[in-house]
Amino acid sequence: MYVAVKGGERAIDAAHAWLAQERRGDPAIPDLTVPQIREQMALAVNRVMAEGSLYDPDLAALAIKQARGDLIEAVFLIRAYRTTLPRFGSSQPMDTAAMAVDRRVSATFKDLPGGQVLGPTFDYTHRLLDFALLAEGEVPAAPTVPADPAPVPHVTGLLDRDGLIQPEPPCDAAPADLTRTPLELPADRALRLQVLARADEGFTLSLAYSTQRGYGRTHAFVGELRIGRVPVSVELPELGFAVEIAEVDLTECETVNQFTGSKTQPPQFTRGYGLVMGQSERKAISMSLVDRALRWQELGEDFTGAPAQDQEFVLSHCDTVQATGFLEHIKLPHYVDFQSELELVRRLRAEAMAATAMQEAAE
Repeated sequence: MYVAVKGGERAIDAAHAWLAQERRGDPAIPDLTVPQIREQMALAVNRVMAEGSLYDPDLAALAIKQARGDLIEAVFLIRAYRTTLPRFGSSQPMDTAAMAVDRRVSATFKDLPGGQVLGPTFDYTHRLLDFALLAEGEVPAAPTVPADPAPVPHVTGLLDRDGLIQPEPPCDAAPADLTRTPLELPADRALRLQVLARADEGFTLSLAYSTQRGYGRTHAFVGELRIGRVPVSVELPELGFAVEIAEVDLTECETVNQFTGSKTQPPQFTRGYGLVMGQSERKAISMSLVDRALRWQELGEDFTGAPAQDQEFVLSHCDTVQATGFLEHIKLPHYVDFQSELELVRRLRAEAMAATAMQEAAE
């Protein structure tokens, strides 16, 4: 839009050149490489992959470099690139119970089959700046772990076995594909989970926090949080069976929530669910809390007016790219719109001043 302004095209070219210079930074300092970002800023890479709906650590790292570390801009780049890719087929449903876990914790059972695995996490650090990192010293060796840990069952299966948790109804129909069809409301749970999986982490976190402070009928326990690798399989028509083609890193969270029962459901625990690409614990937990808050209608609960319970509010405002696009578009020229409003305000002020003058003259 700025191209229409006198000299706008030259100004845009200069802005691009300036951006490239700022992105590079001090030439005396070695250039940051894509493999360095991929390996040493993995959590940022994971967030870009999750919100960009594209599992490719190299491309996510490239987007972060191109965006100068602006993760929302990196998500935008990944989304745009994703639209150019052909689709060859759909994978089989992944069995997260077969996950080779790097981290697995439960806040509901101390001793559980498969054990608790603390894994790589900030949870037990002191949150003090480590100035040793400025010295760029050697990283201490991590303890060895089994090369191929055994799969571990889901914790909620223990409650399900005793009939203490709401059973999940089977999903026979193929869910709608949010990347190919627009969001339609009301949305079923499968579609809601798709939206939440690629939603902005900060927005989802705020909504989840609100449910913990009483703006939603939830009192959640982390039944299980697990991070690890899950195989991806595709059924090949030529062979007549599924073939494993890759492994992906996932974070899965199942929350267990109090539920005293309703007109349609007996007293039992209920579930909230979150599944995110890569290691993204905060997002997975937030997603599971918001998922549970949105289930009020199917569980026969009352609508309390909480933001996290309002499907239209949540699903229409949580998308990273849509939100930033609508927000930042107001930077673009709105000269005609503003001039019309300026003329309107001037006319209204003139009329108000004239009315005031007439009233004073009459007095």
